[in-house]
Amino acid sequence: MPQPIDPATVSAWCGLALDALRAGREEIDAINVFPVADGDTGTNLLGTLEAASRTLADAPAAPEDPGPSHALDLLARGALLGARGNSGTILAQLLRGAADALREETGDAKDGAPHTPAPELLCRVLRRAADSAYAAVARPVEGTMLTVADAAAEAAARAADGDVTDVARAAYEGARAALAETTGRLDALRAAGVVDAGGEGLVRILGALVGGAVETRPAGTAARPALGGEGAPGGPAYEVMYLLDEADDEAVRTLRAALDALGDSLVIGGGDGLWSVHVHTDDAGAAVEAGIGAGRPHRVRVTYLAAGDGGTPCGQPETAAPEARAAGTAGSGVRRAVVAAVHGEGLARLYEEAGAYVVRLPEPASGDPAPLLGAAGEARAAGAREMVLLPNGGELHAAAARAAEEARARGLRVAVIPTRAAVQGLAALAVHDAGRAFDEDVVAMTAAAGATRYGEVTVAEHRSWTTAGICQAGDVLGLVDGDVAVIGTGVAEVAAEVLERMLAAGGELVTLVLGERYPAGLARRLEGQVRRGHLAVDTVVHEGRQPSAPLLVGVE
Repeated sequence: MPQPIDPATVSAWCGLALDALRAGREEIDAINVFPVADGDTGTNLLGTLEAASRTLADAPAAPEDPGPSHALDLLARGALLGARGNSGTILAQLLRGAADALREETGDAKDGAPHTPAPELLCRVLRRAADSAYAAVARPVEGTMLTVADAAAEAAARAADGDVTDVARAAYEGARAALAETTGRLDALRAAGVVDAGGEGLVRILGALVGGAVETRPAGTAARPALGGEGAPGGPAYEVMYLLDEADDEAVRTLRAALDALGDSLVIGGGDGLWSVHVHTDDAGAAVEAGIGAGRPHRVRVTYLAAGDGGTPCGQPETAAPEARAAGTAGSGVRRAVVAAVHGEGLARLYEEAGAYVVRLPEPASGDPAPLLGAAGEARAAGAREMVLLPNGGELHAAAARAAEEARARGLRVAVIPTRAAVQGLAALAVHDAGRAFDEDVVAMTAAAGATRYGEVTVAEHRSWTTAGICQAGDVLGLVDGDVAVIGTGVAEVAAEVLERMLAAGGELVTLVLGERYPAGLARRLEGQVRRGHLAVDTVVHEGRQPSAPLLVGVE
């Protein structure tokens, strides 16, 4: 590892670490028995580091002399945004701790030559990385990659009198020794005769510090077990992950306590208003809802951890007898109801035809939970004992959370899907199935909503600053995922640009929802645009008649 620790060094190390994880991914997946034997630790570590590497590669040209921590800061942010699984979330926090330490130690140094000698600097970086990872995990377990990270930092400190290569080598050897001991520290690892999968991945990453991907399997380690063997039987059914912004430190502390009560394997990493949340739980809806109470959850991902007999996740009991769950329309006496908040009579009818209880909202909508509670009461009177709320707007998430809390106090089982637009609600409603177990239905709806990008074309009411520049009253604004991306003068032209930007990231289905005022032929023009440029993409058009936006766009 060259001296000093600079952006070029960080970039080179990242490349070597990626090579090491690619070479060892299948082996790491195969020994993944803790905390859940789902065989994806190597894949998750690799996916997280690949996301970090892409952020570094795609970043705009750095200012002249960006400072020693610039590249590591980019890696840490990319890992946070792309974290996958429990191990990926911990890796993201290790990188963040390392970046924070390097930034604090180098201060305003611009020449890659901070006052702290490189060996001591690397020691401090490794120590801070380990401490940050421990702090991010609600209930740290020894015998995991946390133990390996701590051992690496301790071994590095003992070698601080040497050069930076000595420190890197000591960290690697210390981590490798700690990895060999993990087999005896956890029952699941001892029973399977393997080392901790996350720890093995981390040792490979640390091996890249000393110049390459080194074989890390300790001598005498037993053969890899078949997937689905030992692990955590009877554990939580779902892995829930999301990014959380608009949350301060106090809100995150409250969220940590709430999620800790809901499940295990809780890791919340990040800071400065952006957090990555990971938890294993039986109540996926409540885990997402807790995030809504803390800030703005997005990129929500819910994954089954295992499947029990009969198709019910983790052997959880069905929530109602099949005959009680067979229907799905409002007022039909089913045990489960979907309550959706919408603007526009056309959208309201569309939701009602799909079986939802609809709350027709004025514009602008208030944060009063009473309308949602009223619809919940209507559904309860019709026999519903389970309920899914679709707020369909960020301004209604807090109201939906309050309504859910009050509905639970009245004996209902409730989940809030964090939809931020009507098109996300439509996507969730399209996969709703009252015949499934409640949690399974919530998972499917959450995943469908999260996989739907949303756009909007509207008209500015006054002059203001936007993420795309200054707009004047009367300008046409094109929004993508809530941010202004286009400022123009014509609805059709802005709509075409919004649609093209959204499809640039791929998609299979475009949903166009026409408002009260839209140019003649708009839908036909946009459908033709999709047919000409995106042959494999289907388009559906609805008359939403929402008053404020001539067009809503969804891309799944």
